[in-house]
Amino acid sequence: MDDEVKPVKRASQRRENRMCAVQFLYQWELNKPEQLHDALRIFLETKDHEREYYAFAEELIHGVIEHVESVDEHIKVHAANWTFDRIAKVDLSILRLAIYELLQRRDIPPIVSINEAIELGKIYSNPDSKRFINGILDQMKNKIDRPLRSAAD
Repeated sequence: MDDEVKPVKRASQRRENRMCAVQFLYQWELNKPEQLHDALRIFLETKDHEREYYAFAEELIHGVIEHVESVDEHIKVHAANWTFDRIAKVDLSILRLAIYELLQRRDIPPIVSINEAIELGKIYSNPDSKRFINGILDQMKNKIDRPLRSAAD
């Protein structure tokens, strides 16, 4: 019998930031605060690291919220046979993040955004959400005007 304790694999800082962004976007969807900056500050105070650690998450959160109408339109177009209100809020948060990255963050390779969204679905949602998230993002990737595996210049 092997008594050796295996180290717990920690998520990368980028993954942790995306996880944080999904958590906040989920909370934001359920109860939109009057003061976004205050709500975000309070939310980040509950996290394991200093606020600076979550700078990427803050960029993502602000970007998603700033572009939420456009992002939601893309979700509605690609969510065949689903009314927007039927989409699980956690899946909606994951999709919003990924689609924002696909459309607005040319510094992130599209395939990274898609893979991260699928992983986030495994962490936060039910087993079937992976297919739903992947189906929508697969349609989105066909509309991307840049290489899928590298960041744009």
